[in-house]
Amino acid sequence: MCGIVGFTGKEKKNEKLKIIKSMADEIKHRGPDGEGYYADEFVALGHRRLSIIDVDGGAQPIYNDDKTLSIVFNGEIYNYQALKEELISLGYHFQTKTDTEVILHGYEEWKDDVFKKLRGMFAFVIYDKKNHELIGARDHFGMKPFYYYQKDGNFMFASEIKAMCKHPQFQKEVNTDALKMYLIFQYSVKEETFFKNVFKLLPGHFFHYKDGNLKVAPYFVLDYDKKTKKDYEVMKKELEKVLEDSIYYHQTTSDVEVGAYLSGGVDSSYVVSVSKPDKTFSVGFSYEGFDETDYAKDLSEMLHIKNYREKISPEDFFDALPKIEWHTDEPHANLSTVPLYFLSELTRKEVKVALSGEGSDEMFGGYNEYNDPFLLRAYLHFPLGFRKLVRNMVKNLPHFPGRNTLVKYGRPFEERYIGHGTYMEEEEANLILADHLKNEETIHDVLNPVYEKIKSEDELTKKMFIDYHFWLPQDILLKADKMSMAHSIELRTPLMDIEVFRYARTIPNQYLLKNGETKYLFRDISKKKIPEEWSKRKKCGFPVPFSKWIREEKFYQRVKDAFEKSYVKDFFDQDYILSLLENHYTGKENNGRKIYNIYCFLVWYQVYFA
Repeated sequence: MCGIVGFTGKEKKNEKLKIIKSMADEIKHRGPDGEGYYADEFVALGHRRLSIIDVDGGAQPIYNDDKTLSIVFNGEIYNYQALKEELISLGYHFQTKTDTEVILHGYEEWKDDVFKKLRGMFAFVIYDKKNHELIGARDHFGMKPFYYYQKDGNFMFASEIKAMCKHPQFQKEVNTDALKMYLIFQYSVKEETFFKNVFKLLPGHFFHYKDGNLKVAPYFVLDYDKKTKKDYEVMKKELEKVLEDSIYYHQTTSDVEVGAYLSGGVDSSYVVSVSKPDKTFSVGFSYEGFDETDYAKDLSEMLHIKNYREKISPEDFFDALPKIEWHTDEPHANLSTVPLYFLSELTRKEVKVALSGEGSDEMFGGYNEYNDPFLLRAYLHFPLGFRKLVRNMVKNLPHFPGRNTLVKYGRPFEERYIGHGTYMEEEEANLILADHLKNEETIHDVLNPVYEKIKSEDELTKKMFIDYHFWLPQDILLKADKMSMAHSIELRTPLMDIEVFRYARTIPNQYLLKNGETKYLFRDISKKKIPEEWSKRKKCGFPVPFSKWIREEKFYQRVKDAFEKSYVKDFFDQDYILSLLENHYTGKENNGRKIYNIYCFLVWYQVYFA
């Protein structure tokens, strides 16, 4: 696991080396164990290394035999040994024991087809010196970040945006076009980031850059094939084998010790029960109903594993937010990002590689939103026109139990399901925004291009598809990468694996949701490894009592101070957001999550711009 940076330009070699080192130093936390650089008249490449495989011999950039190709790589390839054997049989020689060199020789042999052969998490760039061409790719699901900047003939790339800010030609500007949808989704949802002219290379995509021209294309297209006629018990046995195989590769592809994150949920509990690491790590809050560390401790004791755990105070939470928003690069308002930051800090005291349970819900239908309760399903049988009428009648009324549900389900499916974490609609986002930022952009504008690809599928498949394209890469996997790498931890997600997906895409819906239970098949498999209480526990995530804290004077005042700063008017209707905060503080309304979205943006802006 590492950090990569690079750029093209006309600077002299010595100047390029000075710039590329400055860029790489900004993300030293991604790779404190080593550094390496390359520069010529066309390009500069930089690398910060966290040594996991071939600890003593894997310095980057790595070159092919005649040094016409070089590579900088961030990630892990779990099938690299098999690919290496194949390449050796084809006549290739290896100077290192790394997976990085396998990618490089793989590109020599298979060109762009090598991307499809890789099993793992990755973002890398290969430089073809003969043709002055850059070739890069990002893994299937977006586990590893990859950003690029293109303006006025300048092309740069990096694992984190902050590295590109160190380039003298980088123009740092806020992309306010991203703000409205951020308020709705709680994360940056667009391909162009909150920094103008900085883009995300999408998951499952690769690029070629030559002579100022950038060509981006997919090598992996996510789809489903649920026509299987396999018996439930057959699929259960086959999936169990696939999962255990993935956990094995994620645990053993390492030359250093591997630990595991552990909550009270079924996902991490299953991973730990199969892998049985020597150490597990857990965090929670000293607040009733917001701590699962006892569950983690109990399971670890049952499995005879050492469990390390800590409690997070509200002071810890608020004090860490500026550092967290710096690490996320863009404003990010998923509350669970903060405990994940502290969990990684705790873990790094003992190990520098850890397994985690991310990805299971998208794979196997685990979110509560995938399983509408009976009364809601009954309500959805009413015509959409009737539900729209009810929506319009109640949306401006004071809050009452069920109001939000009636408002949400008065919209067509493609407009009401955007994933997780939505706490406002377009109308309220416009109320929050400053006048010059109000616009007519809708959720439909953002989601429709993706929904169009699966318009003939059932609602469960559509929900999972949307989460694969938005929630998973831009929230779940982003915070997993950024918070772990903030403390130089390589976080591995064996349930989020391309081989696991290739099987999961064939599982019929009736095996995913059954008897009112989400993730039924996966939970059934887990019963062989963990107590039934763990296998049946509902999805909880990292619960955080932020809404309760800001009803205390100390933390209310801290948020209010941020809302009252002069530059807030550049982005928000200051009076309106202060009224949201005041009504929450006095108990008139529960605006906690809306307040957190706004607050995180302001903390981010303070860190990067103010």
